[in-house]
Amino acid sequence: MSPDRLGQSGLIFYGNGSAGMTTAYITHQDCCLHQMGSYHPESPERLQSIQAYLQNSGLLEKLKCLDAQPANVSQLQRVHPATYIANLARLQPQQGLASVDPDTSLCPQSIRAAELAAGAVVMAVDGVCSGQFDNAFCAVRPPGHHAERQTSMGFCLFNNVAVGVAHAQHQYRLQRVAILDFDVHHGNGTVDIFKDEPSVLLCSSFQHPFYPGRFTDIERPNIVNTPLVAGTNGEQFRRAIERDWLPALELHRPEIIFVSAGFDAHRDDPLGGLELLEEDYAWVTRLICDAAERYTKGRLVSVLEGGYDLDALAASVGAHIEVLLQ
Repeated sequence: MSPDRLGQSGLIFYGNGSAGMTTAYITHQDCCLHQMGSYHPESPERLQSIQAYLQNSGLLEKLKCLDAQPANVSQLQRVHPATYIANLARLQPQQGLASVDPDTSLCPQSIRAAELAAGAVVMAVDGVCSGQFDNAFCAVRPPGHHAERQTSMGFCLFNNVAVGVAHAQHQYRLQRVAILDFDVHHGNGTVDIFKDEPSVLLCSSFQHPFYPGRFTDIERPNIVNTPLVAGTNGEQFRRAIERDWLPALELHRPEIIFVSAGFDAHRDDPLGGLELLEEDYAWVTRLICDAAERYTKGRLVSVLEGGYDLDALAASVGAHIEVLLQ
């Protein structure tokens, strides 16, 4: 693909966009350089399967496709201390793998991929806040929502959504932000970072009891936890989301919405025990888009988190993006 125009902020756009919403698709091939071993479920094939599905379904040509740029040190340090960032760089091996926790490893290209993942969200914020596109989906890895302020865990190095939120607050002076997280695992890292920041509402649905088992019982007015028992189906999920998220959004009235879009609550996912299907992801995306239209003038940034059955992941992302485009 060749760029069809260069945006005023220097963002390079590809494709023709859709007749409905203008949705950016932000990714980078170097996100696939991060590898944690051939056995590991958080693999480069995740992004490759999404790309192939979007290409084969015709959705890709409707999107504004952007190559991510890496987050810079100042953007990362709004969320993570300099010592934490330096320690990750020190641990990154020259060859092979280096373990940072029982589930997460670094290879020689991991920091590059993580900087691109966080930087994609920064770019998405710039695009939606400047009006260059209506919403965005960041197809990136490693994921981010388990990364706490000073702790990497659960496949996550930098908290990508948190970096984007901090950028929106710093660069655009947004006073009220909402993060909606429907990954099968609780977004403990995002809770850790924003638990004492009342300007940021975090609503997180997750299987419970389940990994990571941190911050699930925290009581803060800006943290809305929606625990779901194993076996929860789509109808039960929908009722819980409407019950918990809609009143919180009405009270908070955000100026921008971020989505931690994990698709591992799918029935076919090997790492979870919930029973969602593609139509449930379409439904929750429509609910989020409606909230964005009501409160944020449509400003919405969605960021890939989990999802480990390649076929289910790709189809679920496709359902998610189809709604973003409407």
